[in-house]
Amino acid sequence: MTLEDDTVTIARPSADPRLGRRAMIMAAGLGRRMLPLTEDRPKPLVEVGGRPLIAYSLDRIAQAGVERAVVNVHYRADQIEAFLGGVGQPDIVVSDERDRLLDTGGGIVRALPELGGDPFFILNSDAIWIEGAEPALERLRARWDEDAMDCLMLLAATATSIGYTGYGDFHMDPDGRLFRRGEGEVAPFTFAGAYLVHPRLFAGMAEEPFSMNLLWDRAAARGRLYGLRHDGVWLHVGTPDAIAAAETALRDL
Repeated sequence: MTLEDDTVTIARPSADPRLGRRAMIMAAGLGRRMLPLTEDRPKPLVEVGGRPLIAYSLDRIAQAGVERAVVNVHYRADQIEAFLGGVGQPDIVVSDERDRLLDTGGGIVRALPELGGDPFFILNSDAIWIEGAEPALERLRARWDEDAMDCLMLLAATATSIGYTGYGDFHMDPDGRLFRRGEGEVAPFTFAGAYLVHPRLFAGMAEEPFSMNLLWDRAAARGRLYGLRHDGVWLHVGTPDAIAAAETALRDL
C-alpha cells in the first residue's frame, strides 16, 4: 500500500559538504522525439526562451556550487563541445561516446572516474524547472540519508507539471520510498530529470549500454530508491509542441 500525502513533513538534516560537488549532465541522446528540430543540432542545443536547453541544467549546477561537471556527448558532439567551450563555471569534462552510445546507465559508468567517490548529481540536459521556496538541488542535499539511500530523485507532480501528458512513473510512501507505477495504473509523480546518487549503485556494472531504469528498479527492490517532490513548477520539454508552453511558463511564472 502506498500513500501520496502532500502534507508529510520530512526532517532535513544539515547537508554533508561532500554531497553533490560533482555532477553529470546527460547530453548524448539522439533527440528523435524532438525532430525536426534535431535534424541539424543535438537536443541539448534546441532553444527554449532563447537559450539552449543544456544552459538551464548548467545554471542549476553552478548555482548549487558544483565544482566539476561531466557532460557526455554522441550525436553532433562537436556542436555541444563548441558550446561547452564558452562555459566558465563549473569546470567541464567531456565524456566522449562518439564510438558507441552507452545509454543512460553505461554512459554514467564510463564517467565514474571523473565523478569521484561521494554522492553526485545527475541531470538530464533538458531538465528545466522553476524553483519553489528553496533551490531543488539544495533540497536534495538536505534530504540525503547516506545510510538509507542509494538514489534520491527529484519528482514532479503529474497534475501540475507543464507539458507533461503521461501516466506518471512512481508512487511514494510517507517516508519517501518509491514504487513503480503498475500496469494500467496512473501514478501521481514523474521523474523530473535530476537526482542525487551514490557511486555504490553502479558496483559491478560494466561499461556497456544499459538504462538507469535497471538500477532504479534494483534500488527500489532493496527499499533504497527515494524521492522528493519538487515544490516549484517542472517543465516537460520532450517534443517541439511543448516548447511554447515552457516559454510561456518561464515568462509568466
